[in-house]
Amino acid sequence: MAPTKSKRRPAVRRAGESAYGLLLVGKQALMAAVALLVLIAGVFTSWDAAQHAMLTKGRERGTVTIERCDGDVCGGRFEPAAGEPAGADTERRTVTVVEAAGRERGERLPVAVKPGTDEAVRTGLGGVLHAWIPFAGSLLLAALVVAGGLRMRRTAWGLGLAGAALLGGAFLTL
Repeated sequence: MAPTKSKRRPAVRRAGESAYGLLLVGKQALMAAVALLVLIAGVFTSWDAAQHAMLTKGRERGTVTIERCDGDVCGGRFEPAAGEPAGADTERRTVTVVEAAGRERGERLPVAVKPGTDEAVRTGLGGVLHAWIPFAGSLLLAALVVAGGLRMRRTAWGLGLAGAALLGGAFLTL
């Protein structure tokens, strides 16, 4: 009988395979962190306007009639909603709103005023969807990172379709 050789690989080869595996795990962790960072940044950016559009209880609500548009901001006279507590300076109040929320002179939009400012945020379904547009963009960008970096194509399709649906909904409701 011939002596059998050991089936163990040399130590150098095993160490090289372990290092390569560690690099692969590190790449996956880095790509997941990048995708998560993009999504968190989208939520953080959107929340500034979305909180006023969604959580209107306790905020000054009413309508604004668009009178002028300069660049990407439109302004007009604010009229508090019936039954809303009017602020001390409501009589003279003009507020500004992002142009995408209203484009034509004379258009009336339901708004909520950001506390302590003359900035208004459109309320209702259109205003809420418009406020979440940065998050929709981050969903689309994260879909690319998830598909390319993590090789999770089904998850990436889900993220991309959710972002596209949010953008489409915002476009259709405004």
